[in-house]
Amino acid sequence: MERVDLTIIGGGPVGLFASFYAGMRGMSVRIIDSLPELGGQLLALYPEKYVYDMPGFPKVLAKDLAAGLAEQGTQFAPQVVLDETAMGLEEEGEGYTVIGASGERYPTRTLIVSAGAGAFSPTRLGLPNEADFEGKGLYYSVRSKAEFAGKKLAIVGGGDSAFDWALNLHPVAREIVIVHRRDQFRAHEETIRAVKQLGVELKLWKTVVELHGNGNLLGTTLEDTQSKERERFDCDAVIVNIGFKSSLGPIKEWGLTMEKNQIVVDPLYRTNRPGVFAVGDVCTHDGKLKLIATGVGEAVTAVCVAKTLIDPAAKLFPGHSSEML
Repeated sequence: MERVDLTIIGGGPVGLFASFYAGMRGMSVRIIDSLPELGGQLLALYPEKYVYDMPGFPKVLAKDLAAGLAEQGTQFAPQVVLDETAMGLEEEGEGYTVIGASGERYPTRTLIVSAGAGAFSPTRLGLPNEADFEGKGLYYSVRSKAEFAGKKLAIVGGGDSAFDWALNLHPVAREIVIVHRRDQFRAHEETIRAVKQLGVELKLWKTVVELHGNGNLLGTTLEDTQSKERERFDCDAVIVNIGFKSSLGPIKEWGLTMEKNQIVVDPLYRTNRPGVFAVGDVCTHDGKLKLIATGVGEAVTAVCVAKTLIDPAAKLFPGHSSEML
């Protein structure tokens, strides 16, 4: 592998914009991502959900936003390495070498960590036969809304994901019920109001304690968290939205200053290791907001600072794009 100017760990929206901007600045780029496709959580978790807080889009499907970001982020022909986990980081005279799980070595002059929350896996119900029904009526994310057309659907959870999917799937599902272990929600007030206005039934103070079926899911048993009484609830599908577990994995061993599960950065998104930057959800600093809209701004700053490290004669601010291309 040849040494590139910049290696980006993470091919999600912020990493893709970093790749684009580095290309604008004439830098050679490599993107490394553990997923099989670019787009990060936009594709892996909620491709059919709308995103409302991106400039220029009153609303845009996550999969369409991911496709546009991937097209933009690869237009300067970065090297893209997928299905590869960044395991180690070795410091060298010219910069660093990232060691992949495959054993491949990826030399680089500078590095931007844009790994989001890290590798993630859904929080499961914890039932003995849960794995038997995964993909056969039991789901943790929605890849296609058409899969739930005409079905009676239970959505487990009380956060934004649960209520967002209730809104998104209401036009296609035959019936939707939200199952939640208490009567307090962690979703936006407006979304909760909209779901209630649609007449979606809320089964509160309930948890799923059994799954039933004959190869495909046919129903659940719900238990009242207070009285412990149980009831059978027949349905065609269950979507579990009770959170995701995430970890930065080997990145935690790179000698970076960490705060909880995030990398501490300064106002220029520099970590404590020279030439290593962190942007997006993976980093923390005063005033941090975990949004794509703010993450892409962080990426631009990190790229420009990295450019001046590689080429001290380069300007930090390159001018406006309308004057560059």
